[in-house]
Amino acid sequence: MKKNKKMKLKTHRGAAKRFKITSTGKVMRWHSGKRHLLGTKKPRRQRKLSGKVQVNPADVPNVRLALPYGI
Repeated sequence: MKKNKKMKLKTHRGAAKRFKITSTGKVMRWHSGKRHLLGTKKPRRQRKLSGKVQVNPADVPNVRLALPYGI
């Protein structure tokens, strides 16, 4: 007799490129605003935009749905 297996879930490819899940389970994102018009932005501001930051806790459930296997 054959067992019915659950379907594999698809990863949302756009979310996979934008978010990373750390080994401790935190969801990280990059800052926006580093693509163009950089001449008007102060160096300190650009340095602050370069790092990663944790996703807002209100948005974490939606990101986890988009990344079912924690990519």
